[in-house]
Amino acid sequence: MKILWLVSFRPLKNSSINDFYQSLFVDSVKCLNEDITFSITQFEEENVEVFIKKKKLKSFFKNIPKTNLPNGKKYSNKIMLKYALDQCYENDFDYLVYSTADIVVPNSLFKHVSKIKDENFCALIYPNTHITNGEVKNTFWPYYGIDLIIFKISKSKLLKFKEIIEHYNQFDWGINENFYISVCEKLNLKIFNLFKKINVLKFENDFQAFKEDRSWQIRSWKENQKYFINFLEKNNLSKLYAYGSYYYLLFKIFNFRDFSFKLALSYMIFYPYNFIKKIHNLIINLYKKTCKKF
Repeated sequence: MKILWLVSFRPLKNSSINDFYQSLFVDSVKCLNEDITFSITQFEEENVEVFIKKKKLKSFFKNIPKTNLPNGKKYSNKIMLKYALDQCYENDFDYLVYSTADIVVPNSLFKHVSKIKDENFCALIYPNTHITNGEVKNTFWPYYGIDLIIFKISKSKLLKFKEIIEHYNQFDWGINENFYISVCEKLNLKIFNLFKKINVLKFENDFQAFKEDRSWQIRSWKENQKYFINFLEKNNLSKLYAYGSYYYLLFKIFNFRDFSFKLALSYMIFYPYNFIKKIHNLIINLYKKTCKKF
């Protein structure tokens, strides 16, 4: 099988931790022993091209100057996707994969994906198994993030995919999972969660190395939310993809077919526990603001 793997890399040699995670990711993909071509679109991130050559990656590589982006922006997942879809349409790839570069890909991934007999579908793995400070967290805990998504789509649906992203924009951090799951509805793709069969290891990035703190992420997410709402309106899709966050996404990928005890536990934690905790925090913050006025 032929696979196009859409990914981008952080600058190299800024953080030994991030470099190690990215190297581990590439090695895990190579261990799949499949015919994989990487679609790599970068925005002047340092030492990435050297890293690609060192790892001997078969790839479509494109570097875009940051001056081509709006002022102050670092990268665009929409632009990366656009080039990947062009490459996928012009060549005969069986699968299109989107992932981050801070995960370890399970070596049995395509053993399970190939068993799905639908002509068109989307397969993903949620939740991830998080590793923070070298410690493996609970494999069932519902952390935010769908970091590995596999598409199998016909040429006609691929063409439609190319058409609908003309109404979409995205810069820097956020909205990716929300966007990809909404695309599944627009393209009428069945979604398969492979969590009960395989795990994805997800590493906590060294965010200080590239100056992306939580406030930067929140600001970026809110900006991208506006672009995303425009996309949803133009494609007659629910705005809950933009406003409902993971509460809506987990609902959209829900299917009894994919369920296991651990996945049921994840849903129980995410909905009752997280929702109640969120409401509790809102009440506490509102109470503190009220007290300050008096």
